[in-house]
Amino acid sequence: MNIVILAGSNRKNATSTRLAEYTAEMIQGQGHEAILFNLYEKPLPFYAPDEKQETDENLADLTATMLAADAIILSTPEYHGSISGVLKNALDHLSQAHFSGKPVLSISSAGGAVGVSSLTQLQTMVRNLHGINAPEWISIGGAQRRRFEATFDGYEEYEGSQDIEERVQRVLGSFLNLAQTLTSARKAL
Repeated sequence: MNIVILAGSNRKNATSTRLAEYTAEMIQGQGHEAILFNLYEKPLPFYAPDEKQETDENLADLTATMLAADAIILSTPEYHGSISGVLKNALDHLSQAHFSGKPVLSISSAGGAVGVSSLTQLQTMVRNLHGINAPEWISIGGAQRRRFEATFDGYEEYEGSQDIEERVQRVLGSFLNLAQTLTSARKAL
C-alpha cells in the first residue's frame, strides 16, 4: 500500500512532524510505502481559487502524491484549539478526488494535555472530502511530547514513552488493517 503522511506544521522541529516521521518508520517496517510530505520543507502558496497555481512545483507534487495514495495520515500541531494554518491551506488546495473512499488517520501534538479539538476538525474536513475516517486517532500532549522531541542522540526517552509507542503502534495497526481492507475492495471494483 502507498500511504501519504501530510505533516502540517510550519516549524522546523515540530513534535507533530516527529510523530509523523515515527509513523512513517512504523509503516515502512511493516512493508508498506510511506511518503512524508512535510509542509515546512515544501511550503505551498496561499489558496486563491481565482488564481491559477498549477505552476507551483510543491503544489503539483502534493496533488500528484495525494492522488496516488491508497491511504492518508494528516498530522497537525494544535494551535488555539484548531489545526495549523499551513495544513488548512494544503487541504483547501485538495478536493474529493484526493480523498474519496480513502481511509484517513488524524494525528496531533498539543502543548496541553491532548489535541482533541484539532482532531475533531480534521475528521469533519475528511468527511466533507468524502474520505473515510479511521475510528481512532493519535494525540500526544504535555509530557508525552518529550518522546518525539529531537535530541542529538535521536529521541528523548522518559518514563511512560513505551506506553505512547505501544498506543501509536496499536492505532497504526488498526489503521493499516482498515486501509488494506478498503484498498482491496476498491481494487476489486
